[in-house]
Amino acid sequence: MELRHLRYFVAVAEELSFTRAADRLHIGQPPLSQQVQALEEEIGAVLFDRSRRTIRLTEAGRIFLEDAYRVLALAAGAAETARRVEKGEIGQLKIGFIKSTAFTPIFPKIINTYRTRYPNVKLVMQEMSTMRQLAALEDHSLDLAFIRPINTDIPTQIAMTTLQNHQLSVLMPDNHRLADIAHLSIDDLRNEDFVMFPRDEGTTLNLEIYRLCAEAGFTPKVTMEAREVATITGLVAARCGISILPDLFQSLGIKGVLFRPFDTPSVITQLALASRASESGAIPRAFFDIARELVAQRDGIQPERV
Repeated sequence: MELRHLRYFVAVAEELSFTRAADRLHIGQPPLSQQVQALEEEIGAVLFDRSRRTIRLTEAGRIFLEDAYRVLALAAGAAETARRVEKGEIGQLKIGFIKSTAFTPIFPKIINTYRTRYPNVKLVMQEMSTMRQLAALEDHSLDLAFIRPINTDIPTQIAMTTLQNHQLSVLMPDNHRLADIAHLSIDDLRNEDFVMFPRDEGTTLNLEIYRLCAEAGFTPKVTMEAREVATITGLVAARCGISILPDLFQSLGIKGVLFRPFDTPSVITQLALASRASESGAIPRAFFDIARELVAQRDGIQPERV
């Protein structure tokens, strides 16, 4: 049984005339009669009483008509749902984000704008480190990722657009020996104890700190590790060591610590939005486009996608 057979039957049932139904369907009357008869043979029931000049529905026909309406409505609804999914209007979007994303103004703006424009798309959001997000993009457990690609080799199958740059700064106790120096060099930290994220955390910030120290000719002496920025900041306030963090974390406002910038503006970290380069889904594309639109509005330039 095909949907067109149901449509033929419904037209005849509503018109109670094969001739008028054929005109309505823009087909010949004999083929329509043959299709309806074939439908009756297939389901094993007589749907029309043809014993008089005008036809009428049998009891089986009346019940079948109710079900036919429901089936056709379901088919139409399924088609409309598919069209809306294709347009990115409904569905689900799996988004990963790093810990620091919530401290950036651009993140809530992107999320809120997307929710306003696409209220029927469910956002499933998960906090993950950059390296784990990149792996999740590759295995399709994430659709989009807010990451910090600090001098990290980004796989060629990943597309990325930069949302914001943040300066890296030294976080130190407010009574530290370097507190009175306005701008620091990496070499100034050679003999310091470091408080850092664990290496197994998958954050690219660790990679960048080790790279910067290696370029200065030393390896950071990590004396304590913590998985949360607030914990790292608290440990620094407790004089357990210094750390290197994006300057946006100054907004935490924890007493007893200072942020000091580096003496070169090139010591930065990027916040970027990443997706699979081969991504063809309308829902991720729409989110990506909104992010680029808002960055362009803020900066007056079009952010680069690589």
